[in-house]
Amino acid sequence: MPELPEVEVSRMGITPHLVGETIQSLTFRTPKLRWDIPQQLKQLEHQVIRRISRRAKYLIIETDVGSAIVHLGMSGSLRILDADLTAGKHDHVDIKLTNGKILRYNDPRRFGAWLWCAPGENHAVLNNIGPEPLTDEFNAEYMFARAQGKRVTVKQFIMDNKIVVGVGNIYACESLFSAGINPTRAAGQISLVEWLRLVDEIKRVLAKAIQQGGTTLKDFAQADGKPGYFAQELLVYGRAGKPCTICGELIEEQKIGQRNTFFCSQCQR
Repeated sequence: MPELPEVEVSRMGITPHLVGETIQSLTFRTPKLRWDIPQQLKQLEHQVIRRISRRAKYLIIETDVGSAIVHLGMSGSLRILDADLTAGKHDHVDIKLTNGKILRYNDPRRFGAWLWCAPGENHAVLNNIGPEPLTDEFNAEYMFARAQGKRVTVKQFIMDNKIVVGVGNIYACESLFSAGINPTRAAGQISLVEWLRLVDEIKRVLAKAIQQGGTTLKDFAQADGKPGYFAQELLVYGRAGKPCTICGELIEEQKIGQRNTFFCSQCQR
């Protein structure tokens, strides 16, 4: 599943091609992805795209009359293409621009979403979610306060969108390793000093992943078709049974909250 860095890279990739351009038409080749595709999205036709923003893993295509909220799901991707390029089997949505280009949404598993949001409103999917991880609002003091008395593992805690958005499985594993914190520990047992270290590592890992173009996974590539490169630098994720790059002990794998978790029991306490 594309995580926050991949979604942010997609936003950065499509923004120069869309902002300031006029939408000529929208084409939906399926009535439903994860949810029904709302027909209100047709109101975006003949509108100028003012901004492409992101909240959590949702991309927001903003116009004066409303916005399209896009989630890539598990296998979705966005491409800027020539409008005359024939659609493939899994090309479900096209936004055709008056300049002869299209924004094409491809999603083999159809777990993504296209939603409608009227001006001045906030869609339900964006309610009750935590701060963005790369903002000042996300800090050690905030996490320490929210974690008090929590028995849930620290890994599940930092992956909870109600606490902080966008810290997916890969980056949770990597950040906890870099911070030297065992993912199985209870969130309420993490000290303020440890939260200072962990928050800094979450910010560093996510920022570096964005800078390098996202993580290359099976279903992700940038808007221009180029893959991300951060996967080359993963220190624990997907490395079960391989030696730790710091101490040489074998990386362990364990299910936490139904997610595969990778860590070094020697380096992470």
